[in-house]
Amino acid sequence: MNVVFTILAVLIILASIFLTIVVLLQNGKGGGLASNFAAGNQTFGVRQTADILEKITWGLVSFVFIIAVASAFVTEGSTKGGVDVTDQIERSLEESRPQFPPVQSQEAPAQEAPAQEAPATEAE
Repeated sequence: MNVVFTILAVLIILASIFLTIVVLLQNGKGGGLASNFAAGNQTFGVRQTADILEKITWGLVSFVFIIAVASAFVTEGSTKGGVDVTDQIERSLEESRPQFPPVQSQEAPAQEAPAQEAPATEAE
């Protein structure tokens, strides 16, 4: 199951990087990076390039969302016999902790001083 989760995580990372690039290429109100690629805009037309980039953006957003939901189900399915993965991790951490013997004091036990009575005060 870890292999499937790793593959899904890598797919999400790659799609997120590609999504970032596509969003930066779009022509926003400020011009964006798409204004630097004038040759592409002349070949396909400005509006067609914007439509393609928008469709790619929505497709990548949908892909990342679907893969994220799928990875949540993969990690949920990794529980065995009602034992949660976090319980297994905590148990393995408890088992891996070094066990130290109890510390014995080398000092002689302190003797308690006898209780002294407070001197009586004379009442007038």
